[in-house]
Amino acid sequence: MSMELQGNVWMTIDGQKLGGQDRVALLSAVASEGSITAAAKAVGMSYKGAWDAIEAMNNLAGEPLVERVAGGKGGGGTRLTARGDQLVENFRKIDAAHREFVAHLSSQSHALADDFLLIQRMKMKTSARNQFNGKVVALKQGAVNDEVVLEIVGGQQVVATITRDSSDSLGLAVGVEAFALIKASSVIVATELGDVKLSARNRLTGKVSRVQPGAVNTEVSIELPGGGTIAAIVTKDSGEALALEVGVDVSAIFKASSVIIGTPA
Repeated sequence: MSMELQGNVWMTIDGQKLGGQDRVALLSAVASEGSITAAAKAVGMSYKGAWDAIEAMNNLAGEPLVERVAGGKGGGGTRLTARGDQLVENFRKIDAAHREFVAHLSSQSHALADDFLLIQRMKMKTSARNQFNGKVVALKQGAVNDEVVLEIVGGQQVVATITRDSSDSLGLAVGVEAFALIKASSVIVATELGDVKLSARNRLTGKVSRVQPGAVNTEVSIELPGGGTIAAIVTKDSGEALALEVGVDVSAIFKASSVIIGTPA
């Protein structure tokens, strides 16, 4: 599906709408037709609607934009004043510049849409300390639960186990954009695991980028390959026992059942 941006220009005076493309088209028609009746017909308006619009514009402009003249068809007619002519000309220049600007934005609409989604995600408030955006690369369906594999920044993967109903309601499928939430308290930090096999499905490897000790617990930030970061809360004693400090190679371990999966609204 293609996406494009559109927009219209409106003129206002002290917060009240003077007019946009429709009303300027009416003024232009008055100039070319020489009568309100013909101008209204040309732009698809009723005679009353045309006069109401013109009177409103005259009042807001503080001076007449349209005036009656003698000697036209049927003994009289209407024409634009010098101010009305100027308004139509200036509006056309502004509208042309506006269309050019909107066309330029529209040519970047895909990037704008991506940025908008990113902003929306950044605004989302959650108690989970860790949030990863990515795409579903595998979906294994079960009778009750589904296993979802999300590829995140840096190419690492996060595995989540969610109910089949949740998977269906989120519209999950391979290729769908989604995000994973993991509480910092659900993350186990380990060093020197080697080839140890674990029952926990998730193991993200990286280097400690920040250690913030507290009276009881220590918050550890782990920088992942590709620029992502995952935070963990461990006891102060555990942090000291693991000799956690900036630059140390560690693994962040968490269960698939500890991962919450969501999709952009």
